[in-house]
Amino acid sequence: MAEAPNNPVGSTTAGAIAVAAESTVATRMSAPPSFDVADFPVPHGREEEWRFTPLERLRGLHDGTALPGGTIKAEFSAPDGVTIETVGRDDARLGRAGTPVDRVAAQAYSAFEQATVVTVPKDTVLSEPVRLGLHGEGGVTYGHTVFELGAFAEATVVIDHTGDTVRAANVEYVVGDGAKLTVVTVVDWDDTAVHVAQQSALVGRDAGFKHIVVTFGGDLVRIHPRVSYASTGGEAELFGLYFTDKGQHHEHRLLVDHNTPHCKSHVVYKGALQGDNAHAVWIGDVLIEAAAEGTDTYEMNRNLVLTDGARVDSVPNLEIETGEIVGAGHASATGRFDDEQLFYLMARGIPEHEARRLVVRGFFAELVQQIGVADIEERLLAKIEEELEASVA
Repeated sequence: MAEAPNNPVGSTTAGAIAVAAESTVATRMSAPPSFDVADFPVPHGREEEWRFTPLERLRGLHDGTALPGGTIKAEFSAPDGVTIETVGRDDARLGRAGTPVDRVAAQAYSAFEQATVVTVPKDTVLSEPVRLGLHGEGGVTYGHTVFELGAFAEATVVIDHTGDTVRAANVEYVVGDGAKLTVVTVVDWDDTAVHVAQQSALVGRDAGFKHIVVTFGGDLVRIHPRVSYASTGGEAELFGLYFTDKGQHHEHRLLVDHNTPHCKSHVVYKGALQGDNAHAVWIGDVLIEAAAEGTDTYEMNRNLVLTDGARVDSVPNLEIETGEIVGAGHASATGRFDDEQLFYLMARGIPEHEARRLVVRGFFAELVQQIGVADIEERLLAKIEEELEASVA
């Protein structure tokens, strides 16, 4: 797949690099961050952060008409030593990792009645994942969850979304100094669901944060991972895998804010699309602030279009406010099957339909391997195979 701004099956916008006072890329939202929904005007679709989102399919999450009243069933499982609390809106631990940056995130923050705080104590190394299953049973729901790791703790968190709902939520990850947190978010809603979420991480000194988003289901899904650093030496890895089917809108908007010196980030998202009006959007914003000397960052997005009628919008943005960095780069590519790969496999006696399956499985393999949770990896491979039945069989 060639890396080029001109894309016959989608649209790929070359990333912008701005320095110092010339910084004008989409890391700047149309309104300042706020916990108050009244501080955000109702979007009309021309704002930079909303221009790819079909607002009419948000079911009122963006304009205040989506009134809570639905049901979502939450099931937790966690190893010994993990604390799970239900807290009120006045709990001081809420809002530490990030402030809502758009109207839907602020609406979610204003609408929830109780939040969940999951705490892994310092120096605790978990041998099994913390699991949160969210199953929608219809209607509009709002939520707020905080995962906090103490210093030098190590944990894996799996968040699994199934069922039907219209949901807006904020999820926070507070990673203590020297701690290591891996998060796997599986979005496997029914085809009628709507899901909008801001997921904010604050990474401590010499801490590691790995965030993996896997998106299959939903009518409209819009996930907004955001990372900032509390001190030096932090590392963040953001991975994403999405398979966008007929009529689905899958949108992933990332921001890595390098606001402190000597931190690292690495971003890789890959998507496959099939069917009429399948639409995937990937926005990758990396901001290197003036104080963030010694930053090392790279982001990449790859998209594989399996059928006619699908569209991709891929926009990597890199904003640099200091010249004292280790490295910074980005890449984006969208294309169809590589004919040379297919020819190579078919020339060795592999039927065309099986060759296409092998190409797609190989395309996603590096991301599936990043998950590190065997049952989730097996489930995702089976899901990919199920999707391929409809496209390359």
